[in-house]
Amino acid sequence: MNAPMLPPDSQIEAWIAAARQADKGALDRLLEHYRNYLALVARTSINAVVRAKADPSDMVQETLIKAHAKFGQFQGSNEAELAAWLRQILANNVADLVRRFRAKSRRVSREISLDDATLSSADAIYDIVAGDEASPSNNCHRREIAVVLADALASLSADHREVIILRSMEEFDWAEIARRMDRTPDAVRVLWARALKQLRPRIEERL
Repeated sequence: MNAPMLPPDSQIEAWIAAARQADKGALDRLLEHYRNYLALVARTSINAVVRAKADPSDMVQETLIKAHAKFGQFQGSNEAELAAWLRQILANNVADLVRRFRAKSRRVSREISLDDATLSSADAIYDIVAGDEASPSNNCHRREIAVVLADALASLSADHREVIILRSMEEFDWAEIARRMDRTPDAVRVLWARALKQLRPRIEERL
């Protein structure tokens, strides 16, 4: 089930403040809004070797549980800071998983470097769907673009979401996408174009 659409950043800041007032319900609602975001990070920024060891949805759930337990340690006050904090908890969970499987230390450092990969992917998608009318820099005061992107993608059909992630975020070529989606290269190109057309207004309405 998709998380409900979040309001502008000023309201999110108010929710963060409310969650600090020992209101368990407020904290539950706040963190649940970031499930789509964490799922997108886990899908696009964690190496396939790690994903094969644990379901990304399990890592997301573990991240939300730890965030709930450790929320008193969160020192930020806005969405960007909250997203970064949640991302770091996810990264720590991934590192713990890799250690349990006795992975090499160099692999651990590569697979928990989530910030650059996630943010650059979000900006690349936004550039494609927004064109010249808007940009992440013009809208970042309202919402965190990576979180907006995750919620917008989650609202698409499974095929539309998959083709955008494979092409625009994971950057597979058309032949590989066609193989993975059991379609022809021409068919996935058409599907991608239609998916982007649907994605654009869903991003804009969330900013």
